[in-house]
Parts: sequence; C-alpha cells; structure tokens
Amino acid sequence: METTKKINPAPLGLLGFGLTTILLNLHNSGIIPLSIVIVAMGITFGGVAQIIAGILEFKTGNNFGGTAFTAYGFFWLSLVLIWIYKPNGIALADKESMGFYLLLWGLFTIVMFIGTLKHNVTSRIVFGSLAILFILLSIGDFAHSEVITRIAGYVGIICGLSAFYNASAQIINAEFNKNILPL
Repeated sequence: METTKKINPAPLGLLGFGLTTILLNLHNSGIIPLSIVIVAMGITFGGVAQIIAGILEFKTGNNFGGTAFTAYGFFWLSLVLIWIYKPNGIALADKESMGFYLLLWGLFTIVMFIGTLKHNVTSRIVFGSLAILFILLSIGDFAHSEVITRIAGYVGIICGLSAFYNASAQIINAEFNKNILPL
C-alpha cells in the first residue's frame, strides 16, 4: 500500500523569504550594492514564491503560515515597487515614509512573533530576529543613520540564515522521515 505524504509548503516559503532576506541584507550591511539581482529575487522568490506558499498554507488550514507567507510575499512586491516605480504627481519614498513603512511591518512581525511562541525554537528565532530587523531599519531611516542600517543588515543576514536552516531542516527531516536537523 502506498502512503501519501502531507503537503508542506513551508519550506518553499521559508526559502523564498530566507534567501531573499539574506541577499537584501548583504546590501543593507554594506557588503553589496542594491542591484537588479536583489530586485529580481525580491519579485520572484521573495514575492511570488512566498505568495504561492501562503495560499497553499491556507489550503492546508494553516492560518499562521498562510498569513505569514502571503503578507511577507506582498511585502517584497511592495518594496520592489517602491524602489522602481516612479509615478507622476506622487512623492517618491523618503527616509521618513520608509521609516513608517518599516515600523508598521515591525509591528506586524511582533504580532507574528507572539504567534510563534507556540511553535518551534527556530521559528521563534526567524520571527524574533525579523522584528528586530524591521525596528532597526525603521530607526535607521528615522535617524538617517547608516550605522544603524548596517547593524540591521547583519541582523537580517542572521534572520535569513535562520529561515534557510528552518526550510532545510523541514526538507531533510521529511525526506529521511526522522529528525536529523533539530528545529
């Protein structure tokens, strides 16, 4: 008799989030410049892949995963739109408006972090470091501080790596049908 595996879209969403977050925060930390590489990754893997994972999470009945992946997928699409769209008659993003944008995402992420208190430790690290990242980026913009933004970049690299680890552990543990990498 063949067994059916349960669908788990979380690794796709975590990889889309994690790898894109690492890439952007290599820029925020001053290691690489903002380029089309980050923009393309933000649209495709950070945006579209996470939205797909979020929709699939909703279909499995996982409201937390569905909300997280869908919301952060649209975060990436909105961020890229902020960077590349130059509308007539509408002011471009400045440090103050970006500070509020990032602060609101930080507040949303704090709520999501509270939700992870019922989840595994790795998920708490992902959302806890993401909340810190958004708050630091917001403060960096409000204060016009490149130093704070660079510090935030290193927090973001850690956040992205923790999401990458979470996805990797879920994939490897499921394939071997045992806990090889702890979560």
